[in-house]
Amino acid sequence: MDLDFIAKKLEGLQTISAIANTLKINKRTAINYVSELRKKGLVKTEYGKRKIRLYRISTIKRKEVGYPSIYDIINQNSRIKIVTNYKHISYKKLCIEEVIVEAVKTKSFRVILASLELFNKVRDWSKLYKLAKKEQIGRKIGALYDLTRKFIKIRKIDKRTRNALLRSKVKDKYIIKKIKSKDFKNIEKIWGIYLPFNKADMRDYKEW
Repeated sequence: MDLDFIAKKLEGLQTISAIANTLKINKRTAINYVSELRKKGLVKTEYGKRKIRLYRISTIKRKEVGYPSIYDIINQNSRIKIVTNYKHISYKKLCIEEVIVEAVKTKSFRVILASLELFNKVRDWSKLYKLAKKEQIGRKIGALYDLTRKFIKIRKIDKRTRNALLRSKVKDKYIIKKIKSKDFKNIEKIWGIYLPFNKADMRDYKEW
């Protein structure tokens, strides 16, 4: 197996099917080739529409600059993937609590939806509260947490943090401007926040 030759022939963005067709091999062998190329640092995984895995293959091992972005961390931890038009990097190492807050700040439907599964990775609820308080989105975080619990088995928030989030000031009731839920009015009432998701939006989580 000449990996340098294979990398040169496949350079660019590929799917497993495309690799198999180009090299005239079966998909299992194509997957094995990708695995070997990855060990040499010549492959990066991305995601396309409908969660299709894409492999960016290069002939030169490139030194990574910075740390994984919020999009990278969400894709690593959520079954719902985010596709971006260009590579994002962070110049500081982000913790899960920071990623949740930054995801809400994007006001992006897809990013926030994909980030919900990260609640299961939270290790420091107090830190999450402090970060949310600083950005004045404490009640938004609380409402999204309650919503997530309806569809995913996630870690239970401690009572002290929950009460602190409930006492947070509300700067803006909308998580995403002018979008309200039709299905989760009870959660909206508790937190004084308008959720942007309905039951249909959560189907990707419920199906698992």
